[in-house]
Amino acid sequence: MASVFHGHAFVAAREAAKWALVVAGVVADNLARTQDERLPATQQAHAQEAARQTDLIRDIFGNPFHPVTFSPDWRTSTAVALASQMYESRDFGAMPILADALQDSGCDNTDILDHCRGPGAHVRGCWVVDLVLGKE
Repeated sequence: MASVFHGHAFVAAREAAKWALVVAGVVADNLARTQDERLPATQQAHAQEAARQTDLIRDIFGNPFHPVTFSPDWRTSTAVALASQMYESRDFGAMPILADALQDSGCDNTDILDHCRGPGAHVRGCWVVDLVLGKE
């Protein structure tokens, strides 16, 4: 019984953390949008850092308002090999190639494909790479 409670507590804590990150991202986006060239350099640096952290949060959690269902059929040997290589080397330059591999396997989810092909930094824990590797 205790392990079930801990599981629910973990899921609830993870969901609360996701929402906190969403709120932080919105605040950072608003700060970056209102950035003015006349701002002191330290404020500009803070706005740029907030925007960078927001991008990393989006890379790790995706969009909590658009949950993605990942089909096991998309987890081909090519996709898994690409995701594993990126995860281990921490070099995510092959993300567009991963998008091609997923699309070749039948993936038509625009959130997944756009994330792989879009601009921005990727890190270990990227939500798409974790889906391909079967991590939660």
